[in-house]
Amino acid sequence: MCAALGYGTAKEKQVPHRGGRKMKFLVSLLVFPIPFGRIRKRLRRNILYYLYRIRVASKAKSVGVGLHVGGDSSVTKTTEIGSYVTLNGVQVHGDGKIAIGSYTKIGEDTLIISQNHNYESDKLPYGDDYILKDVTIGECVWIGARVTILPGTNIGEGAIIQAGSVVHGDVPSCAIVGGNPAKVFAWRNKEHYTQLKMKAAYIEY
Repeated sequence: MCAALGYGTAKEKQVPHRGGRKMKFLVSLLVFPIPFGRIRKRLRRNILYYLYRIRVASKAKSVGVGLHVGGDSSVTKTTEIGSYVTLNGVQVHGDGKIAIGSYTKIGEDTLIISQNHNYESDKLPYGDDYILKDVTIGECVWIGARVTILPGTNIGEGAIIQAGSVVHGDVPSCAIVGGNPAKVFAWRNKEHYTQLKMKAAYIEY
């Protein structure tokens, strides 16, 4: 399917970052009277993180404890987020189900798409209908910056996605993948990964 054109819906246009820019401007005005630059910068950052988190938590279908949103992010009402997940600027598009496992960390400017235009309809270049494909991201996954995750992707737990990758299909657990399309080029030490998991040695931010 034509995944590159697959995000957005006829009912709801999603315009990433426009609301975020306005929010940043208003917060900057709010903290401007504070005389100390370092304190002003830290306060601005903390307020933005708080507002980002509220926006994601209010829109998502479910959110676990300890969510950290360190960048302007948007999700859909079909997004399910586990505990201690970090979103550093993620845009989720489409009406398919998105499941993000606990302790997963996602880098800035990452795009997750869960629907495609139907190019086999009775119109060109594609029809008015959409094909929904769920996206599943397992626990303890590390996704670098500027990654694109296409509809129907399943990322196994403990996997690492190299920055700038385009991911589609199944990514095995503990695999390290990169490129366009993303391919396995290395593996995590599964024994070490399992030992850390048994010790509950998680980063909770």
